[in-house]
Amino acid sequence: MFRRALISVADKRGLPELGRALSALGLEILSTGGTARTLREAGVAVVDVAAFTGAEEILGGRVKTLHPKVAAGILSRATDDDVATMARLGYPTIDLVVVNLYRFREAGKARPPAAVWATRRSWRRSTSADPP
Repeated sequence: MFRRALISVADKRGLPELGRALSALGLEILSTGGTARTLREAGVAVVDVAAFTGAEEILGGRVKTLHPKVAAGILSRATDDDVATMARLGYPTIDLVVVNLYRFREAGKARPPAAVWATRRSWRRSTSADPP
């Protein structure tokens, strides 16, 4: 039985309908930023991931769901050990994850991919010259 869903999407087409359907099934919906805003505007009750984890969003909102409570909630299994660990930590399961990613090709036109940024940072730390 599903109790909780995490929804974080770049493409929000059909999101209000999905949110209302999941809510009608009794799922608690966790979400972030613009996804949460879109769901709320559609009348869907949403728990912000920051409220769920107790950790604020950081780095301009780029780090929201990278938290042990979220990762464990998604990755836990119905084994005795996992169930006991989740209970000890007070972490609920996240039974459904709905995501779609940014269009990296279009986003990459605005700025280089992360690997390029990491390479540039490393280069600058090791030399005063600009990277090739």
